[in-house]
Amino acid sequence: MKNSTPPNKEKFYAVNDDNWGHKWGYKDSEFILNSDRTVSMTGDRYDLCGFDMPDFIPYVEEMLDMTVDVDDVLPEVDDKPVEKAQINQAFADAVKATFPEDRYTFGDSERLMHSAGQTTDEIYKVVFDKVDKVADMVFYIESEDETQKLIDLAIEHDICLIPYGGGTSVSNALQIPQFEKRMVVAVDTRRMNQIESIDLENRRVVVQAGILGSKLEELLQVKGLTVGHEPDSIELSTLGGWISTNASGMKKNRYGNIEDIVENVTMITPNGVVEQVDPITRASIGVSTQNMLLGSEGNFGIITKATLKVHTLPESSDYNSALFHDWETGVAFMYELSKSGAVPASARLMDNAQFRFGQALNPKATGMKVWIKKLEKFVVLNVKKFDPYKMVVTSFKLEGSKDEVALQQKTLKRLTKKYNGMIGGAENGKKGYNLTFAIAYIRDFMTRYRIIGETMETSVPWSKLNEVCEAATNKIKELHQKHNIPGKPYISYRVPQIYHTGVCIYFMFAMSIKGVKNPIEIFNSIEYAMREAIMEAGGSISHHHGVGKLRKDFMKGTISPASIEMLKQVKTAHDPKNIFGVANNVFSD
Repeated sequence: MKNSTPPNKEKFYAVNDDNWGHKWGYKDSEFILNSDRTVSMTGDRYDLCGFDMPDFIPYVEEMLDMTVDVDDVLPEVDDKPVEKAQINQAFADAVKATFPEDRYTFGDSERLMHSAGQTTDEIYKVVFDKVDKVADMVFYIESEDETQKLIDLAIEHDICLIPYGGGTSVSNALQIPQFEKRMVVAVDTRRMNQIESIDLENRRVVVQAGILGSKLEELLQVKGLTVGHEPDSIELSTLGGWISTNASGMKKNRYGNIEDIVENVTMITPNGVVEQVDPITRASIGVSTQNMLLGSEGNFGIITKATLKVHTLPESSDYNSALFHDWETGVAFMYELSKSGAVPASARLMDNAQFRFGQALNPKATGMKVWIKKLEKFVVLNVKKFDPYKMVVTSFKLEGSKDEVALQQKTLKRLTKKYNGMIGGAENGKKGYNLTFAIAYIRDFMTRYRIIGETMETSVPWSKLNEVCEAATNKIKELHQKHNIPGKPYISYRVPQIYHTGVCIYFMFAMSIKGVKNPIEIFNSIEYAMREAIMEAGGSISHHHGVGKLRKDFMKGTISPASIEMLKQVKTAHDPKNIFGVANNVFSD
């Protein structure tokens, strides 16, 4: 069954009226500080839009032990400095002779946009300072044939190509290597954004790699289908990006991580096309080259399409939530849930700091809601005896048949009762689930008031979960004091994914940089030391963000020297001129 959606009539460019160009998300969506010190979110895309949040700033000030000075705003660089493009004239002439003019640009705004991802370090430099090195050209591929022609020209003229998807990388994977002396071309894939075919009988879909996750789901759901991969960045990230970082989605318990969803990947490399001739349900064919494409991070070639498993939309969908008295009890609940055989599509546990953060994002209650809120608070604190500074919250997204969802709800209620918890209901569960899509905007808002923060994730065995949380917490407190940073550091964590052998832990941390010299350098050193502490305590290098350049130093403690050498030999044999010189992961040198 061929997809009938026509190709885009208007050409996609990264810098446009919808997005910021550099900050996270869309121009119509941002947090703003009102004159009465309440906070609101503009637009109407998210559940947090359209009301004032009076508790937001007080929460920040309490957690950081500082006062937000509304008049002390970090000034943005309006005329963003971009170094002059280094042009290989022979290559540029060949491109002009081979491709239509709308396929490429030397414009400063597009070059800058394609030279940074979404780490705090990168965005701080783009918005408030200067990016060290910028791509020399941006090329928008529209077909596999164009991709092959571009690679051939790059080989002929010794050009460095860097694949670019949605630009949501948080591993410095899109940074241009400082040692790269050749002309650098960022290859944007987002015009390759179509569903090529749908095989209903075998439940497969062939999709071009530049499609945004939200667009993919939009096209499929019209036909009653879903892939089910829903990362926090689904609105902005691409299929190719998911594959190249070996990504995970919030509903992985039902649909799997990206490696469970993908049946075939097509990558065009300097040595030809790497793919299976046909997608394979499951086969013993020796070493699978497909596995090397997952997590390849732009080092081998350009991913152009993939075959994915597709599902009919679930018969039933619901939410739920539960409160527990402390973190340890919440972890014990999640551990037993993981063994229950009735795990919801998404199951999350948030620590007390994140629970209170969620409460700080509520609107001020009015009318009858004031009394309802007071009653709920009385029941939670006085009847059920929850400590507001220890209690934790879980949220759940349930999908499947009516019987499956009913069983999951029954299991949640049974285990919540066993661990002396309290069911919080579907409304709170939905709020907790959807909150993920909006809170990414908070970083850019807080940076304006000289508070910088970041997220960090790891996978860890059940037996070392608490040890890893304590190690990260102790390290940030130690270094915050060592560097004499004002106030207190903020750190919170949640368990967004549970597995047979362990969990993913997702950290949020922040600090005031008011009066701090070289704040980004200090912040980066603290983040590095926290990662080091996490791994020493038993955590992994990353659960789903990838390695890039940010975590490259930790690879030697992750895989053996012979494993690293094997990967380098494959790279050298397949791309001897290092055309794909993005230098991520073990290829950083």
